[in-house]
This record gives sequence, C-alpha cells and structure tokens, in this order.
Amino acid sequence: MSAFDTIQVFVPLKIRRKNGRPKIMPPADYLPSHDQAQDPHILRAIGRAWAWRRRMEAGEFGTVRDLANAVNLAERHISRQLRLAYLAPEVLKRLIFKRELMSATVMQLVDCTSLPWHEQAAIVFGEASDASRHDQG
Repeated sequence: MSAFDTIQVFVPLKIRRKNGRPKIMPPADYLPSHDQAQDPHILRAIGRAWAWRRRMEAGEFGTVRDLANAVNLAERHISRQLRLAYLAPEVLKRLIFKRELMSATVMQLVDCTSLPWHEQAAIVFGEASDASRHDQG
C-alpha cells in the first residue's frame, strides 16, 4: 500500500491531567454553549481509542490482546472501543469541536463505524434523510 492509497486524519487534541486523570481540552477559540453539553464519557472513549490506535500503529503492541494485557482491560472491550478511532472526520468534528449532542448511544456509535463515512452522521446525530426513510418503510 503506497502513501497515495491511504488517508490520514489528524484530530488536534490537547490532553491535560486533572486530578490524576487525563482530560481532553477544547481548542483555545472554543466558546461553550450553555444549552449543549457533551457527555464526557464519549470524549474520553474517543481519546482512548485514538491513543490506542497510535500505540498499535507505532508497533508498541502487535495485537489487541497485547494492548489489553498492558492496559489491564478486556480484549473485547479494547477491540470494540478501538473502532471509535475510525469514525468519519465530520462526525469527530461535530462531536469534539462543535460539541453537538448525539442521538445515539456509545454502543451505537461504535457499531456505526462499520458504515461508510457519509452515512455515519445521519446515524449519530439522528439526521435521517428522506431516501433512508423510504428504504426502511
């Protein structure tokens, strides 16, 4: 696979330690809205998934089992959560930067990673198009 066959997505995250735990910080120009609050568990899960993905790609761990043993979590949990690192860039942008509320659970978010990128936002944010409504009915 050459460099022209791959897509790299960079999500600029700033991580700070607060009370001994890593915390994902918003961009400096972010102005939070009082009527919207993102679930911190979602942001934490996405941040962990990206960290695990980077460690796997760097060759620190050869398998998900090795990673699971190193972080002392179940292999199944790691493999499901790791899928969050493959969300569509548009979904990540809306979740992390715009802090839009999603209409899906974290498990549904994990499951929608198998969909094409152009379909993920509709599932995550509940934006069913007219075409998909006719397909379901």
